[in-house]
Amino acid sequence: MNKVDFITLGCSKNLVDSEQLIRQLEANGYQVEHDAEKPTGNIVIINTCGFIGDAKEESINVILQFAALRKKKKINKLLVMGCLSQRYLFELTQEIPEVDKFYGKFDFKSIISDLGKSYQQDIRLERTLTTPKHYAYIKISEGCNRTCSYCAIPLITGKHTSRSMEDIEQEVRLLIKKGVKEFQLIAQDLTYYGLDLYKEMKLAELTQRLANIEGVEWLRLHYAYPAHFPYDLLPVIKNNANVCSYIDIALQHITNNMLHLMRRNITTEETYNLLETIRKEVPGIHLRTTFMVGHPGETQQDFEALKKFVKDYKFERMGAFIYSDEEGTFSNKQYKDSISTKIKQQRLNELMALQQEILANSNSHKIGKTLKVIIDREDNDYYIGRTEFDSPEVDPEVLIEKPAFKLTIGQFYSVLITASDDFDLYGKVN
Repeated sequence: MNKVDFITLGCSKNLVDSEQLIRQLEANGYQVEHDAEKPTGNIVIINTCGFIGDAKEESINVILQFAALRKKKKINKLLVMGCLSQRYLFELTQEIPEVDKFYGKFDFKSIISDLGKSYQQDIRLERTLTTPKHYAYIKISEGCNRTCSYCAIPLITGKHTSRSMEDIEQEVRLLIKKGVKEFQLIAQDLTYYGLDLYKEMKLAELTQRLANIEGVEWLRLHYAYPAHFPYDLLPVIKNNANVCSYIDIALQHITNNMLHLMRRNITTEETYNLLETIRKEVPGIHLRTTFMVGHPGETQQDFEALKKFVKDYKFERMGAFIYSDEEGTFSNKQYKDSISTKIKQQRLNELMALQQEILANSNSHKIGKTLKVIIDREDNDYYIGRTEFDSPEVDPEVLIEKPAFKLTIGQFYSVLITASDDFDLYGKVN
């Protein structure tokens, strides 16, 4: 009667919240299963995403699936937390009464007391990892102060709030003791880090302090913002072998028209200068970026310019998504969502087809090189790992021929790259 099934939807920031709550539940005597294929717990907790239409739809479908089980009394308690319930708390409470209680983005800790247990402050920095034990996500802040036209995140999470450097360092040290070697720094906006606490951008200092901690083998930076980029970060990446030559920096578009309509606070020329400086200061760096197609006001000329930009700059890692008209956002209030779904999808397909060629070409240039690879898992035919240029879940992997000896999951090996395809690399241990 003390088993909890925990389902996490959405981004890695949600995953960190789930891991913190799971640790508290376990400390209070619960057995917790995360993202089980066949949930069997008497309590179900769903951590939802409310970022864009598809994510909201997925969250609602999962809630309804378990609401049906709750109605049939096949589970005893159904609790929902996260971004979707933060944003639509009243509506969800009215529409899905089978849910015992909805919690917002920041009051999920009260789940413990509502279950009749005590939140244990002395383990507040501890987490039960749901990732492989050799890597973890480190959330350095919450919220966002940017005012991008299309984004509902500030409506959900509020203003940017940095964690203290000491708090983050302590968490990293605790995770190292558990065997974690690779850390992904995450936030809605990494580059804003420190402005609220220290009155100046402190991402470079934080990254250096974490790189100095013994046991941090890899440190990777996710979700930087291009406007007012902290250039003092670049020497930290270049001069520390354990800071991966990798930045995830969402550019969203390239024409002045679209950057203005999207309220990105950067120009075409400034974007070019930023990219050129990053690549000059950190030779060999791999850039991951994201683009949006179909935002109101995007002309065919804007889209052609975006394609040319992608062709010219050959981003090593790239994702793209279709504009989603989110209620309450600036674009929802000020613009008409007049571009058809068909055209949006065509533009997305064109952009991703272009990126597939770029990635295949980038991969082919790694053939013959020996790279440091961390092993994530083993399947029937290969060990599967990643280089410093590859973040878990979203980036290419290295499929390694099984040698005569057994490789250890979570260990680093020197791997000779012998072949590549449109997405992944193939290699053998040196």
